[in-house]
Amino acid sequence: QWQFVESGGGLVQPGGSLRPSCAASGFTVDNYAIGWFRQAPGKGHEGVSCISARVDTAYYSDSVKGRFTISRDAAKNTVYLQMNSLKPEDTAVYYCADVPSDYYCSRNTVPAFGSWGPGTQVTVSS
Repeated sequence: QWQFVESGGGLVQPGGSLRPSCAASGFTVDNYAIGWFRQAPGKGHEGVSCISARVDTAYYSDSVKGRFTISRDAAKNTVYLQMNSLKPEDTAVYYCADVPSDYYCSRNTVPAFGSWGPGTQVTVSS
């Protein structure tokens, strides 16, 4: 069964760091473009970052560029999102998902899902 499990969120102060993980089962993450998305209270899903299939080409939304870094560990079949210099506006539930193509990956396009998994909560507050 194809499955993503997000973990590693939490509560941090502004300027702090977190490194959520996206562990995949049922497929190999190296073969797919994998994206991180988030949903802030009262808002729709937003594309945050994406890493292309097979090659380590990374894309970021303007709001997180320079602060976040996406990476992939093939041995652990896991994608990470290193988040530094966190701001209160980064507060959201963070999700990972496969992206249909590298074209959509480069644009951080939000997939059209019937439903999302539970994600992991990131709260940035003093």
